Amino acid sequence: MSDGSKVLATFLGDEQYPVTWKDDKEKGLFWFYDDLHCPHPISPLYFDVGGWWGSGCEYMYRRFGAPIGSEWIAKNIGGYVYSAVVPPKTDEDKVGGLFAYYLAVMPIYADTFLDRWLKSYVPEIMTNCRYMDSFIYEGKSIPDLLIHMEDCLDIQERHFRIHWIINLAQFQASTEFANMYKEVMGEVDGVNMGKINISRQDRNWDSLKALWDMKEFICSDPELKALFAKPTAEIVQKLSALKNGAKLLKMVADYQDEYGYKAIYTHEYIYKTWKEDPVPIYDALRGYVATDYNYYDDYNACMESQKKAIEELYAKVKEPEKLAKLKKALELCVKMAPLTPDHHFYIDQGTYARMRIMFLNIGKAYVKAGILDDPEDIFMLKYEEIRVSGVSDYDAKSIVKERRAAMEAAKKVHPREWYGTATEWQIYQEPYKSLWGYPQKFDDEQAEQKGDVKVEKEVLKGIPGSPGVIEGIARFVTSPTEFDQIQKGEILVCKMTNPAWVVSFSKIAGLVTDTGGALSHPAVVSREFGLPCVVGTRRATQLIKSGTKIRVDGNKGIVEII
Repeated sequence: MSDGSKVLATFLGDEQYPVTWKDDKEKGLFWFYDDLHCPHPISPLYFDVGGWWGSGCEYMYRRFGAPIGSEWIAKNIGGYVYSAVVPPKTDEDKVGGLFAYYLAVMPIYADTFLDRWLKSYVPEIMTNCRYMDSFIYEGKSIPDLLIHMEDCLDIQERHFRIHWIINLAQFQASTEFANMYKEVMGEVDGVNMGKINISRQDRNWDSLKALWDMKEFICSDPELKALFAKPTAEIVQKLSALKNGAKLLKMVADYQDEYGYKAIYTHEYIYKTWKEDPVPIYDALRGYVATDYNYYDDYNACMESQKKAIEELYAKVKEPEKLAKLKKALELCVKMAPLTPDHHFYIDQGTYARMRIMFLNIGKAYVKAGILDDPEDIFMLKYEEIRVSGVSDYDAKSIVKERRAAMEAAKKVHPREWYGTATEWQIYQEPYKSLWGYPQKFDDEQAEQKGDVKVEKEVLKGIPGSPGVIEGIARFVTSPTEFDQIQKGEILVCKMTNPAWVVSFSKIAGLVTDTGGALSHPAVVSREFGLPCVVGTRRATQLIKSGTKIRVDGNKGIVEII
């Protein structure tokens, strides 16, 4: 076994990338850029109380007795989120026993978790969400609102404890399938495995079906269909005057209530949700009408592709005993697959969206009281600052001004991939970083720095996300306001996607991202849509501009500018 403490590389900061370190312990950790969740400069409030890291992750490691870490913490470096996994702290005489505990309980979690999720956790989460949705802010005093804030923070913490129970249980099921695949077949066929490891039914599919239903209603009415060929602003302005306009408005409002608790970047508080602003819904419907999108074509093709991939795999296994073991691991992995989009729908999307709305309402009260100039300024404050500024003469306005200026300055900086100390354990033994494209991302970077590999601007090496090869015109997108620019058959190039981006997948022919691994959101959803995808390129958004012709090889993880 390799020496986990062996240092592979260090970077503690320089003049271009200065870092303030708290102590040597911080310097000894591997801090990697969280472009998977938070690719942009982070708001002070989210970093202070919203982060997915922290107590929920510590709870996960403790609950499972996981031998893969003890804490997952974050550091704000240059305005961006960097996180680090703290190695296990188990007493030496208990390491073997705790590992045995982990191996004993994880198969049970993986096998029973879907039932627990549906029968226990989802009802609990929805009860909490209904409480947050039904709270009446009008007429409440600032102390009343601050008490409500504490209740909502408790809910957020509880939901993320559930999140990490889900996450590790599913991660284990997926890992076990990959391990069994390799044991039985000798090596993993990434193309075949990618087609298998998809979700058959989840809230992602439900939301797409609901949009398709509205698109079908629009196309059944010549007046509506003609209107949806117009710009979105004109649709919003004229819709209510049409014969079936009121009915469609009701459908959109219902969609907002069910699926609107999401924003373009889920892991933040500062981005407006679809619940607040239905414009992204109308943009999506315009795209569906223009392309005559057929939900069932995509869904059935995805299911048929999975069925054929499973049949092909099973046909290669001749020994009944090995086939039985492979089937068990595969079926459990597929059974758990819906938990990726569903936990995102209920927790990452749904909880953070509701937290934004709660904080925004406190911001409105603070504007009315003269504490802030704009409700959105609340996100520039930290937790304790919100509390003290609401009941004293604390100068919140000057703090907001400074923090906004700092976030704007951070936007001009291209963040480094990592800081601190890269050890053998951090890079090659800690498993969660695979979601960010490690260790390949680190290996590629080190090879480039040592001159072992020539850095090319025309060929980008990434990670295979979804099989297939496609050539086409690139469309570089940074925000939902640009979704409308995507043309049918273009290849989407972006930093990262989340479920709010799925509405654009009906138009695109392929996907390229800067970050992510084989189990990240863009890879998973691309497999569902049958789109060639390469993730973890590190620099696609720096080198590929809209209008550039590119070739995406999702089998090999290669993107070529042609």
